[in-house]
Amino acid sequence: KTVNMLEDLLHPNAVEEKRRCKFKRLVQSPNSFFMDVKCPRCYNITTIFSCAQTPVMCASCSVVLCQPTGGKARLTEGCSFRKKVD
Repeated sequence: KTVNMLEDLLHPNAVEEKRRCKFKRLVQSPNSFFMDVKCPRCYNITTIFSCAQTPVMCASCSVVLCQPTGGKARLTEGCSFRKKVD
């Protein structure tokens, strides 16, 4: 007898793999990342960790760029960001 698998364990669907817990993925990877945040006032770019635990201020104009929450940091309204790639 052969047993039909409903899910291919060696080649998981990318969407389902991203949704899984970081420990139960085929290859463990963190959910956090570094990002470049652009200040809405002076357009200066600052690198911020996605799970920052302290408020991050702009170095040149002292505007608050993000506020810590229980998990990921909340960006201030008007700030734009992009994920940093290695």
